[in-house]
Amino acid sequence: MDEEIKKCLEVLRKGGLILYPTDTIWGVGCDATNAAAVKRVYALKQRDDNKALIVLLDSAEHLDHYVVDVPYMARELMDVAVKPLTIIYDGAFNVAPCLLGENDSLGIRVTQEPFTHKLCQLLGRPLVSTSANVSGQPSPASFAQVSDVIKDGVDYVVNYRQDEETQHAASNIIKLSSDGTFKIIR
Repeated sequence: MDEEIKKCLEVLRKGGLILYPTDTIWGVGCDATNAAAVKRVYALKQRDDNKALIVLLDSAEHLDHYVVDVPYMARELMDVAVKPLTIIYDGAFNVAPCLLGENDSLGIRVTQEPFTHKLCQLLGRPLVSTSANVSGQPSPASFAQVSDVIKDGVDYVVNYRQDEETQHAASNIIKLSSDGTFKIIR
């Protein structure tokens, strides 16, 4: 795993894209602070850039570096979540502007999965994490389901966990406003 993380870091720091296993499904990722790399993700997925992408962080303690006002409820929700949870926050900053949605919103998931956790920790900034599929196609539940278009379109394909047969699902998503109101998206 350490050698794979080292290779990913080399690619990410040069503005490249990776195909990697996450705490949910296989994802396409890049340095979330690199606007050119984020635009490449949109192009690879053939996705409108008005549809936001999410990012991964290694720790909830880093949320304040990317969100103006983290509602107390966010930390409570993360503490009780039994499966991966992506929370959409208003007032995000310090990421590529093309990642932000309405009200400067950004979906962030704190990952506990060992590979992505260590990768985010060593990268030292958020990691884009979007499903490894062309927009409109089904999300891959395993590496075997990732299309060649995606595999050929990234700069590095992680070798870790490719043989897993476990079918994974996308995270739950909640939109949490600074006033404490929320909406369940997925």
